[in-house]
Amino acid sequence: MVVGFNHNFRYKNEVFHVQTEDGGLKFPNIITLLYRGGTILASKKTSYADITKTANLDQVVEELMKEQHKEMLRRLKDGEFDDVIEARRPGAMASSGESVTSPAVPAPQPVAPAPEPVEAVPTVAEKPIPAPAEKPAEEPAVELGLDDIILSYLVGDD
Repeated sequence: MVVGFNHNFRYKNEVFHVQTEDGGLKFPNIITLLYRGGTILASKKTSYADITKTANLDQVVEELMKEQHKEMLRRLKDGEFDDVIEARRPGAMASSGESVTSPAVPAPQPVAPAPEPVEAVPTVAEKPIPAPAEKPAEEPAVELGLDDIILSYLVGDD
């Protein structure tokens, strides 16, 4: 049984964290949270109570978790949360000129305690990437950072 997935990554020069966990048979839900600096920006909860009798449940739940985790990464990469990110930026101004305070986000309800400790998922060390060799003048150079490459890989872009 996979207890969860965790990834830290950089998007628009900020570090975000996506966490997906399984509540187990007592709480058959898959919960994915998107964080920036400890603040929850988005969440998705999917129940799998209707399939708990499936013979290969562990494999099915793991696949559901992977897809939901990737979906949250895709949604962030596609800019779906850009307005939320801006609105919750400290000191953000409303269109009226008043300072915007972050709305209170209810704390996630406890899920069943993990039967065993969750191993930390290693994150990619932030190291500068050497500049690629220059391309001929007729072909404009497109530079992708390591974070962009990793994010594209995680969400399955071709």
